[in-house]
Amino acid sequence: MNAAAAAPALRYSVVEGPSNNLMFRDGEVCAQCLLTDGPAPRLLFAFAAGNSGAAIWFEAAELHWELLAPVHAQRVTDRQRRELRGVALEVRADRPRLRLARALLGSVRVLRSHQHDGSLPPAGLVDPRLFHTPGGEALVWQRDRIDGAAGYFLELQVVGGRVATDAEGMELIAAAGENLQLRLVACTGEAPLRPLAADRLLTAAAADLPAARRALEFLSFEDRWLAGGWRFLTYFGRDTLMSLRLLLPALRPAGVRAALVSVLERLDAQGRVAHEENVGEFPLVERVAAGLPLAGAPACELDHKMIDDDFMLLPVLAACLVDGGGRLDKAEFLAARSAAGPDHGTLIMRNAAQVLARARPFARQAVATNLVGLPPGQVAGDWRDSSDGLGGGVFPYSVNAVLVPAALEALRALADLDAMAPYIAALGPIDDLGSMIRVWRDEAPKCFAFKRSGAAVAVAVASYVAELKLPASVAAAALQGDVASGEFIGSALALDAAGQPQPILHSDFAFALLFARPDAATLRREVAQLVRPFPAGLMTDAGMLVANPVFGDAALRERFGNDRYHGTVVWSWQQAMAAAGLARQLERDDLDAATRRLLVDAQALLWQRIVAAREVANSELWSWDHDGRRFVVAAYGPKSRTADESNAAQLWSTVYLSVRPPRD
Repeated sequence: MNAAAAAPALRYSVVEGPSNNLMFRDGEVCAQCLLTDGPAPRLLFAFAAGNSGAAIWFEAAELHWELLAPVHAQRVTDRQRRELRGVALEVRADRPRLRLARALLGSVRVLRSHQHDGSLPPAGLVDPRLFHTPGGEALVWQRDRIDGAAGYFLELQVVGGRVATDAEGMELIAAAGENLQLRLVACTGEAPLRPLAADRLLTAAAADLPAARRALEFLSFEDRWLAGGWRFLTYFGRDTLMSLRLLLPALRPAGVRAALVSVLERLDAQGRVAHEENVGEFPLVERVAAGLPLAGAPACELDHKMIDDDFMLLPVLAACLVDGGGRLDKAEFLAARSAAGPDHGTLIMRNAAQVLARARPFARQAVATNLVGLPPGQVAGDWRDSSDGLGGGVFPYSVNAVLVPAALEALRALADLDAMAPYIAALGPIDDLGSMIRVWRDEAPKCFAFKRSGAAVAVAVASYVAELKLPASVAAAALQGDVASGEFIGSALALDAAGQPQPILHSDFAFALLFARPDAATLRREVAQLVRPFPAGLMTDAGMLVANPVFGDAALRERFGNDRYHGTVVWSWQQAMAAAGLARQLERDDLDAATRRLLVDAQALLWQRIVAAREVANSELWSWDHDGRRFVVAAYGPKSRTADESNAAQLWSTVYLSVRPPRD
């Protein structure tokens, strides 16, 4: 029996918005089952294996699902007697009849696209077969992958009831006088992943947060960490790197190594970090959509279009190898061979060469248009990767003001390691590294500065509060202190193609808190902005918002509402990064008393908000409502206009296992 099969089953649930997320991992099966209540009922199954799944959507009918028996592992065989692995469960609806809308089987990427915009794939829709069984009539959807490999299976049995077919479709009907009771089985033929056992992940230093521990275990595998479920049950480079950096003080070497190797082995030939991994059937679906033959299709496609993760790798490596947080044998790790052949040290230098090449233009001529920008035709390039996340900007603050100089600093630190000497030599001359660091550190943040008079701030805040239909007391609280007097200096979220600031306030100074060493004046100005009450700043009773368009025009304000994925919403990991960054800055011995006092006060306020929202801390993001007195946490999904819902388990939201309140 292998280690995965011997480990006890992981089984827990997370209720978020209208969905009860049932998380299950047992041996080769890792699945998330969603029972979605409300006017748009749904039953959805997502598997880590091949990022695959199945879902049934029902016609509008207000209902509530009740789980009757725990999720358990299930195996079936397909028509060719190939084994499929999955789960079974039994549920009851609080109504006697329910009409089917449609079912889809295949990639989670296909399911989430359909959920978002109703799009249908060239494969995935199959007609069910009706079976008459002693326990009640059953519908079975089954198909191979489009390349003929073992595919997908979904069975729905109406326990004691029947399935009625008419010109409008199919209706599930319970036995007379009863509500619908359904028995479901969902399975996939995709290759299973190898779980990373819980006892190999965390040290005794990890916080006692059972929900976060369960989520991290659910998402951790030997050759990759999954970004989040249900919508992102696959590898994401940025999520892996940021989670590794924030979890580092509480991780065992096996967990550190698994995360680093997963990133290094997915670098492209130019040293760029892979943003997302398309596995299972989805690369085939894309080939069919593009009119390409299936022959020669890769088993995995890597997307390298994002720019921020390219500059995260070196700072995270420095934290692991230079600062010693990873507790890895440096020489052994660097010399170890990757699956593709090159050793890790060589792969790291590919990324270093990429960083240097993209950093040199601005270092030579420090003008905004020489900063690192999005590739032509793209609207996203950093963690704010929705179509509106940068408000139409081209040069992100996070990348240019923080991550590029941090990557250069990390390269200098790595170059001082004896074990790195043979690899650094292969990189070629880096005599200009010190001057590059100074230019980027000193000049890049200046490109993002914008100013407003105190009077303009007061007008903008009052106008935005009225537009949001919030009480006047919100504006009064936001304008306390000196924010409406003197000159206001902010840092823009991004610059447009001409190098002009997009005046959106944002939380990305947290990157600087974690990766840089800002001077005292910058710390005071930017940290004050993080904790100043919304809408003059970013802080609400529901948490620290990731964006605030108070100074933007009507079009920008529309793109950054609390119904937008990267708008005036709270992301759990951004709060964690700010908390970890504040703690890091407070370790310095060169700050004056006033600056330290501001950081301590900001730290206390931020943790107050984090603890108050602890019940949603492991989810991806949340929105807010205002009850007339204060901002309150609201599930993002029901409000969403840019993505269908938040993930109930999110990798970088588990980082509170390491990021802890100062009293701890």
